[in-house]
Amino acid sequence: MKIKKGDTVKVLSGKDRGKTGKVLRTFPSENKVVVEGIGMVKKHLKPSNTRAEGEILEIEARINVSKVMLLHDGKPTRIGFKFVEEDGKLVKKRIAKKSGAVI
Repeated sequence: MKIKKGDTVKVLSGKDRGKTGKVLRTFPSENKVVVEGIGMVKKHLKPSNTRAEGEILEIEARINVSKVMLLHDGKPTRIGFKFVEEDGKLVKKRIAKKSGAVI
């Protein structure tokens, strides 16, 4: 998966289209990510020993990684991979397709 935890992404489709946020968690096996403040859903919690009354929490839901695009220098860009030489060794790095810069 090309999107990593901590990346800033822009939402391309859905009810939150155009919003930006930071990736909190990734789920590579499901091709989904959790983005801060995006895809908010309500979760109903029953009363328990720790809380006398039930609660309704708003949490971020998982969204498909195909619906987000990485922001690099404030602009959305696709991501590619390139082998770059560091200290005499080839290291695989992510690059921005728009500018060619290493991310």
